[in-house]
Amino acid sequence: MVIELMKEGDAGPEIKKLQQKLKKAGFNPGALDGEFGPATEAALLAFQRSSGLLADGIAGPRTLVSLDLLAAKDLPSIVDKVTPLMVSRMFPFTQTDPIKKNLPAVLGALKEADLDDKSMVLMALATIRAESEGFVPIQEFKSRFNTSPGGHPYDLYDNRSDLGNRGRPDGESFCGRGFIQLTGRSNYERIGKKIGLGNGLVDDPGKANDPAIASKILAAFLKAKEMDIREDLLEDNLRAARRAVNGGSHGLDRFTDAYRRGQAAIPDA
Repeated sequence: MVIELMKEGDAGPEIKKLQQKLKKAGFNPGALDGEFGPATEAALLAFQRSSGLLADGIAGPRTLVSLDLLAAKDLPSIVDKVTPLMVSRMFPFTQTDPIKKNLPAVLGALKEADLDDKSMVLMALATIRAESEGFVPIQEFKSRFNTSPGGHPYDLYDNRSDLGNRGRPDGESFCGRGFIQLTGRSNYERIGKKIGLGNGLVDDPGKANDPAIASKILAAFLKAKEMDIREDLLEDNLRAARRAVNGGSHGLDRFTDAYRRGQAAIPDA
């Protein structure tokens, strides 16, 4: 099924249906004339903001679903088109075996979280490249940023109240793990509940390195930042998109390289 996007400058009976739906929803597009002009765009932007959609002024699949102009089952998904070979082009220094092994879990988690369009799949895969380039969930390495000279492992995390840590051994227990380097007691608790594990991640933090669980953690973390990320990607601001996840620019070079490679390697839905 081919879904046509509707944007300013378009005209025809489908635009008139769009205008009618907008007006019925309480967002007046002006004349119901079948012409997508500035008034229709303004009404559409207002509807998108009201509905928690990406406010780009384009009636794409998710906007059409929200206006009952498209069935949810017809939303395009890219995950069935993504192959290990395509992803290996995004990970030029990574062996193919872990990609083949772990890619299905990653794509499945993204689809379950309704993050299966091309931009969010690229975001997820590029994030993995930046955080755990081997395409295997890993535990954070000890460094001067988490372990003091002569201190026990991850002692600089022990009393990080901003991470919800309560003193030793929280630093080591809740150090970075997974595809996305989930860090801190509060994040383990919050994300664990979101993915249906209750207190499972707090009671057994090592579960964050299980590929299936790590994939769900990645999807949940991206879902929580979805609108900020989509707006950044719409503007092609990869630095800001990376910051939305990482809080800084760590791994930005790998993230950007993977995202650009993926744009070329993965087809559009």
